[in-house]
Amino acid sequence: MLTSKQRAALRKAANGLDPVFQVGKGEIDETLIKSTADCLAARELIKMKVLETSLYSAREAAELLAEKTGAEVVQVIGSKFVLFLKKKKESRFEDLLK
Repeated sequence: MLTSKQRAALRKAANGLDPVFQVGKGEIDETLIKSTADCLAARELIKMKVLETSLYSAREAAELLAEKTGAEVVQVIGSKFVLFLKKKKESRFEDLLK
């Protein structure tokens, strides 16, 4: 579980990121979950966007993907959200999470 200071540091780090995936009008399926998990494993911190035509709100999509991937929701603003999954070893964000 992230503290508010850790969450703030991760929000700052995610500010310049571009969304890597979009949640469209279809369901959040196993393909999207696996792709998100793979991306989190590689990057640790990702931003995603929910399209207006989606069945999910940004909060719903963020919580569902976080639950399925084991990540934590850092931030939800408008149609975008940020997920974080710390690597087991050699995290880029180790200094931010102290």
